[in-house]
Amino acid sequence: MASAFQERKLKGMFAAFDADGDGYLREEDFTALVARWSRLPGVDPGTPLRDRVESLLMGWWAALLAVGDANGDGAVDMAELLALVDRLPAMMAEVTATADTVFDAVDANGDGRISPEEHHRLVETWNGRRVDMTGIFELLDLNGDGHLGREEFAALWRQFWTSDDPADPGNWLCGRFEG
Repeated sequence: MASAFQERKLKGMFAAFDADGDGYLREEDFTALVARWSRLPGVDPGTPLRDRVESLLMGWWAALLAVGDANGDGAVDMAELLALVDRLPAMMAEVTATADTVFDAVDANGDGRISPEEHHRLVETWNGRRVDMTGIFELLDLNGDGHLGREEFAALWRQFWTSDDPADPGNWLCGRFEG
């Protein structure tokens, strides 16, 4: 069962996914998320990266629906989302594959690194709104080299989705959260 810390951390992601703000995730919310991601450079409709992003996001919707929609109503609430989160530690290959696709979508200049600006764009794309990221990148960039490499990013991504330790830097990957 997800901890209170994990629930606080994921409430912001739930709100970001819930495009219409009705307190439930539905297929339409994930379709709206795909549309937001399609505004990133290189993720234009008709591109291979756009196809990967859409396949990834809609695949996670299908997984969430299969695991979380206990009452069969085609919608998932926060408690049902947390049921999937409990299963993520056993799904590290899928979580890492997600990180790879997100990395490719956010690495706008294709240099194999995510800059602070690219990371900021990632968080605002997830959230669908402007987000204050002051001081966040510094928490993530553990080696202080000014960017996140693919492996660094994947480790932070895995921490974000699975960590129950407030000290893990990956908890900040998607921006600030309440609590």
